[in-house]
Amino acid sequence: MTAFMLKTVKQAKKLIIRVIGFTVLLTGLAMLVLPGPAFIVIPIGLGILAVEFAWARRLLKKAKSRFNKQKRNFNQSKKAG
Repeated sequence: MTAFMLKTVKQAKKLIIRVIGFTVLLTGLAMLVLPGPAFIVIPIGLGILAVEFAWARRLLKKAKSRFNKQKRNFNQSKKAG
């Protein structure tokens, strides 16, 4: 393969990742008002986008942190009750 072809394939992969990631993320955001598991789909979209974008990695990390905090709080209240 030539250098041009390698560059083109790399750019195509990036484009595919971006299109799929944004499509999944937007679908998850739509599920906030439509029926569907938005709390599952949104992190999947962010995970796909995190391959290419630092902002998506940060947002996904923040979401994981909040989820774990809520999980700990739930477990503590369950033990206390």
